[in-house]
Amino acid sequence: MSTRIDLSAGWLTRRHLIGGLALGAAGLMTTSSRATDVVGKANVVRGRVDRRQDALVEGLRPGTNILDQDNVKTGVASFADLELGSDTRILLGPETELFIDTFIAGQGGTLELGTGQMVFDRPEGLPKIDLALRTAFGQIGVRGTKFFAGPNRGVFAVFVEHGQVAVTGGGVTKLVGAGEGVQIARPGAQPDTVVKWGAARVKEVYRRVGLE
Repeated sequence: MSTRIDLSAGWLTRRHLIGGLALGAAGLMTTSSRATDVVGKANVVRGRVDRRQDALVEGLRPGTNILDQDNVKTGVASFADLELGSDTRILLGPETELFIDTFIAGQGGTLELGTGQMVFDRPEGLPKIDLALRTAFGQIGVRGTKFFAGPNRGVFAVFVEHGQVAVTGGGVTKLVGAGEGVQIARPGAQPDTVVKWGAARVKEVYRRVGLE
């Protein structure tokens, strides 16, 4: 299985526009229609974690429903463990913002990682889904894998625990397999050389999302 990561500059402006349009459209929905848009729930919450939709801001607690069009934001020294569908896990580190644009269990959807770091975890052996994760560095196409994405050691880093990703930036594509990582210095830059990550760095990035 593979994942495509397409890095491009200038996406932040488009992201803000898309986010604004999405939130504006969400404001047209009725409360009853939102009741059908539950896409998951919060499993574990540590510290301050909020979900925002339209003008409504609610603190997350274990068991709180997660809806399409929710913007989930963690505070300082805060973590969130979210379950989307019945088998997809999203771990958010401190000062991280994730916008759930759309998600359909067993099929996929679109997420936006605005700031911070996350781990996407979908166990091996399950049917593939098509999910896009947009970031300030481009887009990550997810098809059933486990990986970390976010800032680390002054760069944007991607580490794959299982599965494979294709990282594209600056017109160059590099494949990143299980146990490997790649880093990008800035939006629009080419990915650096793909290397095997040592246990120390893996622990370092996983610790940032609350995994020990």
